[in-house]
Amino acid sequence: MRNYYVYMITNTHNTVLYTGVSNDLERRLYEHRHKLTRGFSARYNLHKLVYVEVTADVGAAISREKQIKGWVRARKNALVNASNPLWLDLSADWSSTLGDSSLRSE
Repeated sequence: MRNYYVYMITNTHNTVLYTGVSNDLERRLYEHRHKLTRGFSARYNLHKLVYVEVTADVGAAISREKQIKGWVRARKNALVNASNPLWLDLSADWSSTLGDSSLRSE
């Protein structure tokens, strides 16, 4: 069974939030951090994972992503604050594997 991740990343100062969905969160964070895809997250240096939800239903993941993207910033902040009040990087202990291509799916 495959998992799907709805996630939010931010910059060092927590001033900008990006909401996304992926079936491989580790690979996707690697792409964000190394700016492999041009766009919003690269432009604003978004790299810190501050929120994540997991589901086995791809449709539910996409719907949840769209729902969160439609919220005002205060509501997104409240969601992060509820599970991660210090806005810590939830992937900080993954750092040794994020650069290792042998651990990412192709």
